[in-house]
Amino acid sequence: MKVAASSLRKGAVVDMDGRLYVVLTVDNIHPGKGTPVTQLNMRRISDGVKVSERYRTTEQVERAFVDQRDHTFLYQDGEGFHFMNPESYDQVVATADVIGDAAPYLQENMTVQLSTHNDVPIAIELPRTMILEVVDTEPSVKGQTASSSYKPALLSNGVKTTVPPYIAVGVRVVILTEDNSYQERAKD
Repeated sequence: MKVAASSLRKGAVVDMDGRLYVVLTVDNIHPGKGTPVTQLNMRRISDGVKVSERYRTTEQVERAFVDQRDHTFLYQDGEGFHFMNPESYDQVVATADVIGDAAPYLQENMTVQLSTHNDVPIAIELPRTMILEVVDTEPSVKGQTASSSYKPALLSNGVKTTVPPYIAVGVRVVILTEDNSYQERAKD
């Protein structure tokens, strides 16, 4: 569907020359003299390359519609990461490029938000936090309380993070998935 370049907003997906781009920033520039223009900074979904395009505000661009739905992670094999739509039971396969840094967090039967375009996965959104177990860290020192110093730790999914000094091996912790940071000790 064609839309005016000036009507695009951050997060919109556009189709240019058969490639999908996600809009990062939009600047509508109205000079004192001349034609108003719209500056779009975008990232190509297929390989992450950033591009900048300038359009007259009346120019039309092809808007791609992305379907965002909950999907259940099934398994990973040589073909990729397999997900199932819990409503229709349709299965889709996402490549490792699409999954990216989210791969260590995927667990069997986990529900994630999968963005698809023409039934091809283009992006994944994990739950904001996850509870994981610390499998390796330095021993905790008796009587040590939370301080500004953190120590390295290895989580049950293989991700490295830093935790407060009082956290020991076997403790379950809440991790923020977007940056692998420690939030708190799990309440279970």
